[in-house]
Amino acid sequence: MTDTVRELDAVVVGAGFSGMYMLHRLRGLGMTAQVVEAASDVGGTWWWNRYPGARCDIESMDYSYSFDPDLEQEWEWSERYATQPEILAYANHVADRFDLRRDIAFETRVTRAEWQPGSERWLVDTDRGGRFSARFLIMGVGCLSAAKRPEIDGIDTFAGPEYHTGEWPHEGVDFTGRRVGVIGTGSSGIQSIPLIAEHAAHVTVFQRTPNYAQPARNAPLDPAFVADRKANYRDYREHAKRETHGGVVVPAPTQSALSVDDDELQAHLQDRWEWGQLFAVLGSYDDVMIDEEANARVAGFVHDRIREIVDDPEVAEKLVPKTYPFGTKRVCLDTGYYATFNRPDVTLVDLRETPIEEIVPEGVRTTDATYELDDLVFATGFDAMTGALLKPDIVGRDGTLLRDKWAAGPRTYLGLATAGFPDLFTITGPQSPSVMTNMMVSIEQHVDWIADCLAHMEAEGLTTIEAEAPAEDAWVDHVNQVAAFTLYPRGNSWYMGANVPGKPRVFMPYIGGVGPYRAVCDEVAAEGYRGFTLRSSAATAPA
Repeated sequence: MTDTVRELDAVVVGAGFSGMYMLHRLRGLGMTAQVVEAASDVGGTWWWNRYPGARCDIESMDYSYSFDPDLEQEWEWSERYATQPEILAYANHVADRFDLRRDIAFETRVTRAEWQPGSERWLVDTDRGGRFSARFLIMGVGCLSAAKRPEIDGIDTFAGPEYHTGEWPHEGVDFTGRRVGVIGTGSSGIQSIPLIAEHAAHVTVFQRTPNYAQPARNAPLDPAFVADRKANYRDYREHAKRETHGGVVVPAPTQSALSVDDDELQAHLQDRWEWGQLFAVLGSYDDVMIDEEANARVAGFVHDRIREIVDDPEVAEKLVPKTYPFGTKRVCLDTGYYATFNRPDVTLVDLRETPIEEIVPEGVRTTDATYELDDLVFATGFDAMTGALLKPDIVGRDGTLLRDKWAAGPRTYLGLATAGFPDLFTITGPQSPSVMTNMMVSIEQHVDWIADCLAHMEAEGLTTIEAEAPAEDAWVDHVNQVAAFTLYPRGNSWYMGANVPGKPRVFMPYIGGVGPYRAVCDEVAAEGYRGFTLRSSAATAPA
């Protein structure tokens, strides 16, 4: 450990879309900043997730920055849903355009950050020996960035190569002629399985819980559509930010699924199914996510579509989700996922019927068979929302570790800050809309709010800002109440931390929507940062 400590205004952890934009805003405020990034370049989740078929489920012209009109006019997307290589190219373009890399320390991880009461600064340690003293610590580590391996006996005994979709080899993997086992059927499994099956000799899919997926209808972008969107980008972006639930402009539902007959329901849902849009079926009626009967009618439509696509009735029934309401696990967009199970060289193993007992050198052994494999792919997702935040030792005002404070579940004020941890901000942290939305809209809103807060502090001569415990308690209660009003807690999903043994079962995102949430955050700021205590080095200025 070096004795040299570099003095900064801010340390930002993560060089994905959150960290890059935060650095840009900090520079605009005239602040000195250092970004610390574990990867060897920018891109965040799009640097790590290079598995076959990886692409965004938000349309590319929405999943992009809006802060610079010139940037959004000059960049050209090729497809409706951009692939990982294209999104990473976009991230690199942004880094080049704004010369961001000179303030980013790559291949470096923050190991510890401790609040120093005397100096009212954060002392930040890294795994490469660097130390920073910063007024502000800003966590832009991403919601889906801590890869989660499954807890299976014998996982380290497999004789062949093992891969996790969230840590895919950058040189790619050639599965030609190989017997491949895929464990997991969430988003990364649904995207990768069809492409792996095109090359492998045989693919065995081990499914614990079937997932809902709807067709992406991906295609090259129509130049006329692109021209029209760019001509109206400013108005479109404002509408998406302030007047939508998910940060994407789609027609809002106006009626109950219980108010229409079967013919009208089927026609309306079929129309939505053809959209190829993440929120299309989910937002088809205004009570899909709050009424069990309404949800069941919509789920029944999707069940029938799966049965139509999959030739073998027994396989189709195994792929039909029946143990949780539609939408309570993230609905996926797919390209040929269900049809892949019509291939003679693809086998579906239902782990609810025949659970995995252990991984053995030759493959996977379930309660009824041993499946011999050459390669094993873990499409088992992430320790979502809190995993990456709680990896380093973050020590607050009273010597409390953040992971200890959050032992029973995350506790934040607005998903931006947490009591007892002054001058610490979390970009798209738990209890903010984040993963329920177009992440780019949520990222920009958080970064802008934080930057405006820091500008206010500079103008007023303030040194610290800290969430107040009563405001935090009230926000946590509000987040829980809103979630409880919906069917979301009924799904055993990563939204609830259910994929991580021992993790508290708490619905982590805020389901109130980006428009209403933005209004709350703006109101808090307009009222002198209500619910925060702001201090100068010499005095306390109550919010």
